[in-house]
Amino acid sequence: MARKIYDIKPPKVAKKAEVKPDGKIKIKRNTQTVSRPPITRKKNERRSVWGTPWVSVSITVLVILLAVGVYLFFKLPKADIAIWPRVDVLSFQQTITGDKSADSVDIVKNTIPAYYFQTTKINAQDFPATGNGSNEGYASGSILITNKYNPVTPFTFKAGTHFMSDSGKLFITFQKVVIPAATKSGSKIIPGTIKINVQAVEGGTGYNIAPSNFSISGLKGTAYYYSVTAASSSAMTGGYSGKVKKVTDDDISGAKDVLTKKTTSDALADLKSQISDDYVLLDNAILSNVASASTKTKTGTVADNFNYSVTANASALAFKKSDLEQFAKNYIISKLADGKSILEKEFKLDYSANVVDVSGGKATLNLVFSSGIYQGIDKNSMSLSLLGKNISQIKEIIGNTLGDQVSELRINLWPFWVTKAPNNQKAVNIDLKFQ
Repeated sequence: MARKIYDIKPPKVAKKAEVKPDGKIKIKRNTQTVSRPPITRKKNERRSVWGTPWVSVSITVLVILLAVGVYLFFKLPKADIAIWPRVDVLSFQQTITGDKSADSVDIVKNTIPAYYFQTTKINAQDFPATGNGSNEGYASGSILITNKYNPVTPFTFKAGTHFMSDSGKLFITFQKVVIPAATKSGSKIIPGTIKINVQAVEGGTGYNIAPSNFSISGLKGTAYYYSVTAASSSAMTGGYSGKVKKVTDDDISGAKDVLTKKTTSDALADLKSQISDDYVLLDNAILSNVASASTKTKTGTVADNFNYSVTANASALAFKKSDLEQFAKNYIISKLADGKSILEKEFKLDYSANVVDVSGGKATLNLVFSSGIYQGIDKNSMSLSLLGKNISQIKEIIGNTLGDQVSELRINLWPFWVTKAPNNQKAVNIDLKFQ
């Protein structure tokens, strides 16, 4: 059913004139309502779309997209140009001198600086004695010598005089002994006496004898033998026997070998720890020597162990890797034709020491080195020459500039609709490729 629409308009106004008593005229207004029939719309009738909000939005979006498209059309284009230069290899052999008096790399004099390092290491260590032996303690004590010889006479015994106990044990004195003469008191003889220390002539517990009487062996067969005697009032003590360790020649020699190797190794390790990875330390540029090796213990000494001491020195000449590389690269550059450049990733260097004088601070080194080289390209100048050029023109320009120095060339223009390099130098990218 069709909707009814009512249009209401203001009523028409009817005017009437009225004459008042005073002669004035008054006009009255009369309103009247007028009705109109309803307006109906057909079933399939539509309103106009031009006045709806989404039309305005759509137009705005289209305008923005158009503006972005125009911007990208002029800003997006770029040219990526990849060039593979032809790479040749130059190789050289050169003998140079490393000198600690040199302060810089010199390819004219063929010298580089050398650096001198040195260290000293001291080790002392106890080693066991391996020799076997027996050890016996010597019993000792004191005896009283009595001189009752008549006529009274003093006696002098030299050091080393022996005294025999009544049990047959022989003792000795290590001192000179003067025995006073006896004295007379009327018809009575008063003996002269002196007390001395004696020691058994042999070790062992058998000489720890009880108090005994002693005779002087040297007086046997003389008139003094029975007049000059000796006796101990206490037991002899200190005699013992047992197994012991002794230091042998092999013990000392073995200790020297072991400790010399260890100390020399320690000195070399300490020397190398002073030299960082920035340096080259060649095997034949290292010097080591033993300054001293000794022990205070003599062969035959009874001891369970003994101490041995060794002092070792180590010194070396080292060279900086950067100096060796700088020499080789500077040498190659000095041989390059104009416009050529070194390809760093294909640089190679081997070296060895020929003659080394560590103490003198000089060494002769043999160098073998090589590098890839290629024609250098001025990217700034070339990119300017390619602005606005199509692919054929770009190839022609690069070919005329580099000739056979290019092994491969690839050109990519982007986006797909672009047929020429942009006129903006920043959008022209030249990249050198090396396989």
